[in-house]
Amino acid sequence: MITLDNKFGKSGAFLASLFLLFTLLTVTAVSEAGEKSDAILKQARDALSLGHIDQAQVLFEQIPAPGPEGDDGEFVYSRMQLARLNFSLEDLSKAKKYSEEIIAVYPDNIEAKNFIASVDRSIRPQWRQVVDDCLRFLPSLLKGATMTLVLVFFTMLVSPIGGLLIALGKISKIQPFSGISWFIIWFFRGTPLLLQLFFIYYGLPAMGITLSPLVSALIGLGINYSAYLAEIIRAGIESIDHGQTEAAKALGMTYSQTMRRVIIPQTYKRIIPPFANEFIALIKDTALVSTIAMVELMRAADQMFNAYFNITVLVLAAFIYLIFTTVFTFAFEKLEYKVGVYERR
Repeated sequence: MITLDNKFGKSGAFLASLFLLFTLLTVTAVSEAGEKSDAILKQARDALSLGHIDQAQVLFEQIPAPGPEGDDGEFVYSRMQLARLNFSLEDLSKAKKYSEEIIAVYPDNIEAKNFIASVDRSIRPQWRQVVDDCLRFLPSLLKGATMTLVLVFFTMLVSPIGGLLIALGKISKIQPFSGISWFIIWFFRGTPLLLQLFFIYYGLPAMGITLSPLVSALIGLGINYSAYLAEIIRAGIESIDHGQTEAAKALGMTYSQTMRRVIIPQTYKRIIPPFANEFIALIKDTALVSTIAMVELMRAADQMFNAYFNITVLVLAAFIYLIFTTVFTFAFEKLEYKVGVYERR
């Protein structure tokens, strides 16, 4: 029994020694292979920086697959570099081949999967790519365009009323009213709309007033355009012949009756063209609210362009803006014709 134990002990020690020797040799080999791969990668990067693309490709191909002699990170990096280089050289078959080498080892590698999808899109006809891009981008753009229309229609409803009140206040003979109206026009026409939006959204919280992006955008656009329309309305009122005011007084009308029944009904016919210009500019100015975290048409387009770097999304956004401005232009032209702003010849 003692003899057997001694023999087993010697055999175990011998096997342990062999295992340690094998482990040491393996670690040494892997370490040397890793240092060799690092050196190859450095040479490949240097070749790329000097514009030696063919030499860089040869060096990248020398990086071994992951395993006892290869590193997974270096392997993936080298194959993705080869895929990108061949893609830039328009050799799409090779670009796809190197990406598929990564997928063969790492089936869940997102970078390689996305690259293969990009190569597949590039192989398809140009018209098919454009159609696919439109179908991919339009839902998000239309969602942003809906918010743009909400801002435009709200401002179109509020600003004429606010502009009328400010205009009447400015031409009023009551000093406090005319002074406040003058200040509103002076301040909101004299400072950029972007600065006003920043102050409402970022500045008011310092005073204890916190507003959501939507409310901030509605307030900023409403007050700004009220100030601009106030001057248009004031000019329209003052363009009416003063004799009509005198005639209204002679008939016994008060100031408010004269404005409501005689002056203002004639004024709105004259101010439709400048109103149309302001509201068409409003469609484009809504893009400024993207700076206060509002996701409207321009912000949606910017987010997708930064994500995909695809010019199609910007073209689609421009096309949607053109549709909006065209529809509004024709609508105001029809309105001008209906109220008889210009003489029909």
